[in-house]
Amino acid sequence: MSGHAARTATADVVCLGESMVTFLPSQPGRLADVPSFGRGIGGAESNVACALAAAGHRAKWVGRVGADGFGDHLVDTIAAYGVDTSAVRRDPRRPTGIYFRTATDRATDTHEVAYYRAGSAASAMSPRNVPYEDLLATRVLHLSGITAALSADCLALLHDLTAPREGRPLVSFDVNHRPGLWRDGGTGPEVLLALARRCDLVFVGDDEAEEAWGVHGAEAIRAALPEPDVLVVKRGADGVTVFSRTGDGTAGDTVTTVPSLHVDVVAAVGAGDAFAAGFLSATLRDLPVRDRARHGHLMAAAVLTVPGDLTGPPSRTHADRLAALDDDAWGTLRLGPGWTAADGANEEVRVT
Repeated sequence: MSGHAARTATADVVCLGESMVTFLPSQPGRLADVPSFGRGIGGAESNVACALAAAGHRAKWVGRVGADGFGDHLVDTIAAYGVDTSAVRRDPRRPTGIYFRTATDRATDTHEVAYYRAGSAASAMSPRNVPYEDLLATRVLHLSGITAALSADCLALLHDLTAPREGRPLVSFDVNHRPGLWRDGGTGPEVLLALARRCDLVFVGDDEAEEAWGVHGAEAIRAALPEPDVLVVKRGADGVTVFSRTGDGTAGDTVTTVPSLHVDVVAAVGAGDAFAAGFLSATLRDLPVRDRARHGHLMAAAVLTVPGDLTGPPSRTHADRLAALDDDAWGTLRLGPGWTAADGANEEVRVT
């Protein structure tokens, strides 16, 4: 991470974006048929901040919520994870965003999400009203493509934050292509590609790259995104491929492929945000690229083995021990519910 964050960093990672109150179904089925919902929180960037704080890092979330009870709930819940919420702004004229979702995997055709975020407090974020002193006084600034889709002002903010500037922290960007958020149709992919090319560390799924840009395969995605120093291509069950540039970049990329873990999945939500948090945590610790990807997989496995989007990560000692396994042991590791509390002897952490 040398060469970044010349200013004094008051946080390890600052995450900027919209967090919303999530209503989770009490049972499977169509939204029209679910009789009741439980309340949670959701937001890609605040999820990353919560996971990093729970892992022992100084994490700050910068966002904008309404001056309402839902805003109170978001700020209190995120702060309870140890996240610094002092830079969150309250908007007296706009509401906090909310959404409802079904219990099914979002990748399936039966998954439904009903967003009530148009005109939300977060959609009013702009270069004129966010605290730049908080956004830039960090080792890493984490952004996502979701914010760019919220409004023209939000897009202007991301353009400004990804622009070259003296003392800019390492800028991390999760593409997070959500076609349903781009109301003007075809501009979303072009906007996301332009933003990603201005960042230092980029996370993108091979499926979303194909959907957004029509490119398939890790090498083709790297060709479309040559600028970032580190490009993480997530390939689902096939693992991740990381392209990392060393030195001045003249020697080209080091390509590291790390297989996914075998996980007894409880709910397939929140894994992408957790992976980003694990990778960033290991990046902050200057671990080797292979171990950064493995920590991403482990953090994702923690979320995949619980019902919600957030959970406590494994202890650092436990995660480091698993990340250090040889390739054969890593390939046969299987994680199930309760594994994060294991000390290595728990039956839910198995080498088979």
